[in-house]
Amino acid sequence: MGKLAVLSLSVAALAVLIGERLITLRHLSLSYRELTQNYLPNCHHIEGIEYGAEDITVLENGLAFLSTGLKYPGLPSYSDDSGKIYTLNLLDSKMKIKTMNIKGDLDKDSFNPHGISLYTDDKDGAVYLFVVNHPQGNSQVEIFRFVEDENALQYIKTIKHELLHNVNDIVAVGTESFYATNDHYFTNGILKFVEPFLSLPWCDVVYYSPQTVQVVAGGFLIANGINISPDKRHLYVSDLLKHKIVVLEIQKNTVLSHVKEVDVGSLCDNIEVDRESGDLWLGCHPNGLKCVFHDPNDPPGSEVIRIENILSEKPKVTQVYADDGSVIIASSVATPYGGKLLIGTVYQKALICDLK
Repeated sequence: MGKLAVLSLSVAALAVLIGERLITLRHLSLSYRELTQNYLPNCHHIEGIEYGAEDITVLENGLAFLSTGLKYPGLPSYSDDSGKIYTLNLLDSKMKIKTMNIKGDLDKDSFNPHGISLYTDDKDGAVYLFVVNHPQGNSQVEIFRFVEDENALQYIKTIKHELLHNVNDIVAVGTESFYATNDHYFTNGILKFVEPFLSLPWCDVVYYSPQTVQVVAGGFLIANGINISPDKRHLYVSDLLKHKIVVLEIQKNTVLSHVKEVDVGSLCDNIEVDRESGDLWLGCHPNGLKCVFHDPNDPPGSEVIRIENILSEKPKVTQVYADDGSVIIASSVATPYGGKLLIGTVYQKALICDLK
């Protein structure tokens, strides 16, 4: 076979491969989806949140913590300021956010918070906030102790490890221990693009403690949000590009065993768990392609999904809220408390609504 023929066949094969990959990506990103608006009553934007509230979690007393100002490769950022953590008292009718003062030896100028998790120590009632941080594009976890009377975070320590190379979200299970998701396998920018293009299921969940650091679950296309059941027996992980929530059982040695997967029909980001009912609340991206291109004339929409009885044979998956981007863009978290629902976004505003 002549060189020209070989070259022609190679080019044709490459074109077929690229075409097949693009079709697959369009399917994985749900690029065909258009939303029908499904609103909740009495929704309004949270004053003071303009540059995203990527993750939101709430203490039992109704104090919400908001992770804001995330700068993430491939997504827009509309502020040069460093990220901040805010609190919002959901029992206060004023509904005003308060900036948390960070005390201690942490570089606040490069603070770039992503996923967050609260942990209350049963021994003394101390509250700890774990924050995924990306200073200068790196990946590390910050541990703070909450100083309630000052609305402050006392910096305790920074955790870095080679297995924590692309941390997206985190769930604390002790004062210095946690499970975390890596949303990419590679750290190189070009290879990070290749991963989803080739649908490489190489993302994982890592367990960290001062004594042990290990990969405890793998096989995810993009391991995104993570949280734990109220009885601390199961972990829930969002496999974003598979449109599934993966249920994992925690074994005595901290290794996880696969239980089931629940289809959600959307690209779900963070997971919040109702501490009373055990229901899962998911902030989701209904059309991933719009998130990639973020065209202001055709913005990414927002979707909130609730899963009831996830451990049963027939979990109930319900769309609670949907917007085409005219009200809120690129929802990433949905946090219920006391008949209210907080909806945060990656880089835009945040919303608070009454639940029906």
